[in-house]
Amino acid sequence: MAEVAYFTKEGLEKLKQELQELKTTGRAAISNAIAEARDKGDLSENAEYDAAKEAQGLHEAKIAQMEEILASARILDESKLDTSKVLALSHVKIKNIKNGATMSYQLVAESEADMKAGKISITSPIAKGLLGKKVGEIAEIAVPAGKMEFEVLEISR
Repeated sequence: MAEVAYFTKEGLEKLKQELQELKTTGRAAISNAIAEARDKGDLSENAEYDAAKEAQGLHEAKIAQMEEILASARILDESKLDTSKVLALSHVKIKNIKNGATMSYQLVAESEADMKAGKISITSPIAKGLLGKKVGEIAEIAVPAGKMEFEVLEISR
């Protein structure tokens, strides 16, 4: 069984829309590509046909993967979450102890992660190190560049 994935309401809707698009327009485009390649003659030596069939297999695998995620998806009610410590969907303001830089992130499901929007995956090293911390606590986190220390300045929803 798949691991339970927690989403915001908006994130889950976005996932459903993407899946619907893959099932409709995505499948139609691949079907057209296969038909065009088939029309070019001998299928045994038709590289276009082979590529289109492979693309179809990858496309169907992606649909199956997204359906599995949706089957185990849960929406978190942010209003009922504890704001005294860092949890999934928390908005966290942290300060790098070494250089004093402050950053703000929201901890979200892996599929909703977007660094430009300040959303980091709950499975990332920084998010894992921050989970359960309270305001004022120091999180020592092992990252690829070595160990970093962050102070939790603020937690909100």
